[in-house]
Amino acid sequence: MFKRLALLLSLAVALAGCAVEVDHYRDQTPPLDLRQYFTGRVDAWGMFQKRSGEVVKRFSVAINGYSRGEQLILEEDFTFSDGSTDRRVWTFTPDGPDHWRGTAHDVVGEGHLQVAGNALRLRYTLRLPVGDSVYDVKLDDWMYLIDEHTLANRSFMTKFGVEVGQITLFFRKRGAEGA
Repeated sequence: MFKRLALLLSLAVALAGCAVEVDHYRDQTPPLDLRQYFTGRVDAWGMFQKRSGEVVKRFSVAINGYSRGEQLILEEDFTFSDGSTDRRVWTFTPDGPDHWRGTAHDVVGEGHLQVAGNALRLRYTLRLPVGDSVYDVKLDDWMYLIDEHTLANRSFMTKFGVEVGQITLFFRKRGAEGA
């Protein structure tokens, strides 16, 4: 039993060391300018899936982004497939070249965001209500600029280091043809 546990822990550590970092995308184009992309109106559509692949919720998000001094504010209004709604307001503050710190009312502490080339990675802990309970789950968001108006997002949600689900989301900047 102990040998099996040691082997599993060793494998987990080895796999974690193989993870791609956002700097891997530094030379990819088009380059993502966080402030430029999210200033104004951005619409998004997505879904949450359990780790089994079952789609649990679909949702849309209306995002209004603007600057307040050096900060970037993102007001996100969610509408879920079950008719419920939610609102999250992110406040992002520059934290060195290509790095930002972010806060929101349902985020524990600060989120850490890094941009490189056409990619963005945002890691944070979200206080997530489920039924009558509230869980702190870790999110690892990866976003990729497809063209000047389209951004694709894949998020991995974990609890105690175990994946509990994924979020797939597509963003479209207003002003794009057909948006």
